Amino acid sequence: MKNNILLLSAVSVALFGCVATTNEQTAESVLNEPNVVEQPSMTEQQASFAKEKPTSAPIENLTPTKNVTQKTLASGEIELTLEKIMSDPDWMGRSPEGWYWGDDSNTIYYQQKREGNPIRDLFRKSLQQSGNGAKVNLAEYHQVKDRFAVKDQQGKREAYIFEGNVFVKTLATGKVTQLTYTSAVERSPMFLTNGNVAYRVNNKFFEHDLASQTIRELASLVVKDKPTDEQPSSYLAKEQRKLIGYVALQQRNKALRDEQKEQLKAKNATLTKTEFFLGKGKRIVHASLSPTGEKLIVSVAESKPSRASTDIMPNYITDNGDIEAKKVRSRVANNRKYQEDVFLLDLKTGQQFPLSFETLPGYNEDVLASVKQENHQRLGKTYQSEKSPRNIHVMRASNPIKWHENGQQVAVLLEAWDNKDRWLTTVDLLENTLVSQHRLHDEAWVNWSFNEFGWLEDKLYYLSEESGFSHLYVKPLKGKAKKLTQGRFEVSNVTLTENKRHFIFKANKKHPGIYEIYQVAVDSGKLTALTDLGGMNDYALSPDGKKLLIQHSEVTMPPELYVKTIDSSSKAERITNTVSKQFLSMPWVAPSVVAVPSSYQSEPVYSRVYLPKNFDKTAQKNKAVMFSHGAGYLQNAHLGWSGYFREFMFHSMLVQQGYVVIDMDYRASKGYGRDWRTAIYRHMGKPEVEDMRDGVEWLIENANVDRRRIGTYGGSYGGFLTLMAMFKEPDLFESGSALRLVSDWAYYNHGYTANILNTPEDDAIAYERSSPIYFAEGLEKPLLINAPMVDDNVFFEDTVRLVQRLIELEKQDFETAIYPVEPHGFVQPSSWLDEYRRIYKLFENTL
Repeated sequence: MKNNILLLSAVSVALFGCVATTNEQTAESVLNEPNVVEQPSMTEQQASFAKEKPTSAPIENLTPTKNVTQKTLASGEIELTLEKIMSDPDWMGRSPEGWYWGDDSNTIYYQQKREGNPIRDLFRKSLQQSGNGAKVNLAEYHQVKDRFAVKDQQGKREAYIFEGNVFVKTLATGKVTQLTYTSAVERSPMFLTNGNVAYRVNNKFFEHDLASQTIRELASLVVKDKPTDEQPSSYLAKEQRKLIGYVALQQRNKALRDEQKEQLKAKNATLTKTEFFLGKGKRIVHASLSPTGEKLIVSVAESKPSRASTDIMPNYITDNGDIEAKKVRSRVANNRKYQEDVFLLDLKTGQQFPLSFETLPGYNEDVLASVKQENHQRLGKTYQSEKSPRNIHVMRASNPIKWHENGQQVAVLLEAWDNKDRWLTTVDLLENTLVSQHRLHDEAWVNWSFNEFGWLEDKLYYLSEESGFSHLYVKPLKGKAKKLTQGRFEVSNVTLTENKRHFIFKANKKHPGIYEIYQVAVDSGKLTALTDLGGMNDYALSPDGKKLLIQHSEVTMPPELYVKTIDSSSKAERITNTVSKQFLSMPWVAPSVVAVPSSYQSEPVYSRVYLPKNFDKTAQKNKAVMFSHGAGYLQNAHLGWSGYFREFMFHSMLVQQGYVVIDMDYRASKGYGRDWRTAIYRHMGKPEVEDMRDGVEWLIENANVDRRRIGTYGGSYGGFLTLMAMFKEPDLFESGSALRLVSDWAYYNHGYTANILNTPEDDAIAYERSSPIYFAEGLEKPLLINAPMVDDNVFFEDTVRLVQRLIELEKQDFETAIYPVEPHGFVQPSSWLDEYRRIYKLFENTL
């Protein structure tokens, strides 16, 4: 039997060559900078200027890179081919990843993927050094891998975790001291106000005295009920204590020993009472220690799995030849309501105080009353609205519990399970109660982005979409908030400068698709642009607060690193160059960003448009393809490098062959404010397809496109939109390809879907009118379905159920391609090539 298993394993590897892979994506660079077209003048849309600006982003792949032969067209251009575009992207170059500043504000570190290898190497580059820097020796990693270090209050030392151990560095000398040498995993290092270092191991918190090198346990969080003098609960137990003196004596002696231990801990300074019992059947979700080391904020939830034993996915291609039942997430249709209990723990007294949500405005509102009433009415029932406590928990955001540096104040970000409210609260440490500082209510859903907040002296700062766009506010604990930024743009990635005079942030102020770095003065509100690079920019402020490390990209140029001095008129200086010459030599097409007028709202639909040469001068009308990006809440019609780099190259290939391509930021996309985001509330697929129709009409009127020669494709959310368009608007496209598609939203996850459609239990109407499977009878044109079989994001089940529905409806114009080893984001170049060959063939045969 063992030999048979080994044989099957060998055969699997020999036949498939890809049995254990990882899933990462990549990106690389090019030549041209696009135009931004508000009301487009089509004769100018292809104007561009040559720039040699490279980059990349990662993919882990075990299949060897193939050497694809390049051909030259009669025009002298290199012919773009699917074989090249879909091959292992290492040929394009490998961009800097995980970049950060060195301690001296004159050195930068970044990771780079090895060619043909998933391993990342760490590079170090001085700002005075030419080239891309040099690899860091592995023996130095513990000294420099301090990207997420925290400083002490004087800014003289930092603490960080390396490989599960705690390290402290003296910044003036660079001396590094390792505090722990354990097989346990230490995390959450911090400096206490007394200068010592605290850290966490599982659910225990420790203080390391740097002077005496002693370690003290501050708290041990125990998910059990507090031990008590157990009274007999059953008849037999009661009788046993009455009848058998030995049993009664043992119980009495145990109680006496326990009492002595408690008295010893209370009266002996060398012993600390650190255990906090948080309840049997619970799990700890959040735990945040105060800088004084005297208090903890802890949230707990029921220790119940969100998934059922039936939440599995078969994997047919395994290393041992057997079928594996992989565990997957639960579905929104059977996801349980979720809440947490929040406690304040006093580590000095051993007391624990529950923090009631009853002080929060709207904590018991029936925010879904109108939704439930509509769904009840459809069934001929009456819904009676009543107030009752809502399910509330600490928000799933980065660092949702933040202590003031003095340890005397703490802020906690909370959210409702129904996704309609977010509360920024503080804790009254004398009364042990929550105090609401800001309530953000949204009739649709509160965004999972733009939830940054922190302390500014004795005030709070935070981001809020209450005006319709994410903006920055400052609020005293007793008083009204002051709005520091305003306008039709989105603020994110906020950094408070060390002198607390300015906030630095990223925003798309000058155009929805251009993200620059700005600073705003805390006192005056004066706004200053720190960069003018165009495209897409992210940043990190140097330790001395004088420079920005910037990741910059453009629509045809993948990310590279730049440095800009803040108080200087000098331009940002590029410091890395990682793209390959071969990639730069390719004739990529720079799309224009066009504001397509909308028939349904005043705001236009920003779109990337790819145009062939002389598109408006040919007698024969053009054929066209519309691409729909995934994720729903994602921006792709911006002027930076897209994560859809393969699609960008595919579109360039189509344009080289005479196609027009449009890529729309339909309603629900990121970057355009709250109302654009929530336009799909309770009816996914309707506003987006309306925008797609406007895109089709724009192509016909402005790009010399034949109405009968337009196809569409997209993956994930884009696959869903392909289905909705072809099922509900069969006159819109001649053909379409839906990749890793959602066919029934009731089978998707809770975190994403319940925001937009509530839950099937409360809002079945929203699910039925938003799920393509209910409209499959509308299919009239050729449809290609491409589905990965080990997709743990959008389950293969979505495709299986839809195909069965199409079979039962006796539809003939559809085909299905399956990919047995692929997850949601394909990994194998052979799979990418097969998928896009089929898409290309579909368009060539139907358009």
